[in-house]
Amino acid sequence: MKKMITILLSAVMILSVLLTLPPLQAKAAAFAIDFDTACQSVYLENLDTGTVIYSKKPNDRRFPASTTKIMTYIITVENIKDLKNTMVTVKESTLKLLEGTGSSVAGIRAKETLSVYQLLCCLMIPSGNDAAIILADYVGNGSIQDFVDMMNDKAKQLGCTGTHFANPHGLNNPNHYTTVSDMAKITKHALSLPEFESISNMTSSDCLGEDRTLYTTNYMIDPVRGGDYYYEYAKGIKTGSTGNDSGYCLVSTASRDGYTYLCIAYGAPYEDENGEYYDNGAMLDSQKLYQWAFGNFGIKTVIDTNDLVKEVKLRFAWNRDSLQLAPAKSFSALLPHDLDLSSIDRAYNIPESIDAPVKAGDKIGTVTLSYADEKLATIDLVASETVERSDLLIALDTTKNIVTSGWFMVVIIIVVGLVFGYIILAAVYNHRKRNRRPVKKYRKF
Repeated sequence: MKKMITILLSAVMILSVLLTLPPLQAKAAAFAIDFDTACQSVYLENLDTGTVIYSKKPNDRRFPASTTKIMTYIITVENIKDLKNTMVTVKESTLKLLEGTGSSVAGIRAKETLSVYQLLCCLMIPSGNDAAIILADYVGNGSIQDFVDMMNDKAKQLGCTGTHFANPHGLNNPNHYTTVSDMAKITKHALSLPEFESISNMTSSDCLGEDRTLYTTNYMIDPVRGGDYYYEYAKGIKTGSTGNDSGYCLVSTASRDGYTYLCIAYGAPYEDENGEYYDNGAMLDSQKLYQWAFGNFGIKTVIDTNDLVKEVKLRFAWNRDSLQLAPAKSFSALLPHDLDLSSIDRAYNIPESIDAPVKAGDKIGTVTLSYADEKLATIDLVASETVERSDLLIALDTTKNIVTSGWFMVVIIIVVGLVFGYIILAAVYNHRKRNRRPVKKYRKF
């Protein structure tokens, strides 16, 4: 009987322990402008922050005209290391490819030998189609098509999804197109390459000789010939037009007061039904967009590492019931000058509580910053200080959890039942034992 009771009590204790164990664990805000634009597609990006502050039909396919030459420049420079000492002899057969096309040319002559640097100046300053096909033939080892294939491969590498080139100069072709958003990707890459910024911002060059001066087609950067198109803060980059097919096109940048913008303007009206030329709307639109951007926007610090932005409930810390959270990094954004920072929406993603110990800098949650329904950034929130754990509070909490758990009550009931069962069994056993005692017999005398 004792053996049976011992086994029963051991089973209850094991069950109690098992039931109380924890379970096994199996970065573009867009803004509205207050004027009309003549261009069919426009893209305006702040290069300091990567913020696109205005766009109009950014993913519509357009004929890029001579802005194509930005990609021609890229392929050339990425395949030739020494631009000023690599010499190219001009083939007469190559120049003949442009006969009858009405191309803009730099006046390069057959059989003359020029450096790649000279050819790049001829390409970008007067928008020479002759320079484009000479470079394509040279880099393509005699195959202009191979060069064009390299252009298309590069466009894919840069993440362009609406671009396909059919030639290196930009003459119209049904299979030659891009978008202003794609051209922004292409141009930003070009701006990182040797000599690009310098060459594309030249208003003139005597690289072919003093009697063959090259003049820019970009009146926005030319204070002498630019007239009303001239904009003192503009820099480069490339004009383009193939008549009404492409309209006026312009890729440019502008810098002022420490800010730099990139503007892609495509498809401004070129010629009316009477043969009258329109003003260059691509240049005028770009001017207005730059003036609007510089006049209305600046970089503001939205959140700083010294800000205590939120607190979270803290458990198991002595004399502490909350912990302050701070941003893991500061964040600034290009925003309107008159914007009240309280209008920036903050969406917090943090737990209801956390357990000590916590180290300063531990990630606890995130905050997502938004303005005008556009997401600005998601910033990690971290512990602002180190807090140690109280072992006493851990022990008290563990005891409380065990005592108040439903399983613990089940175990208690089972134990109480077993105790009563044991008492009853013991009583029955003792009773039976007494009844089995032998009756003493007395002798009769």
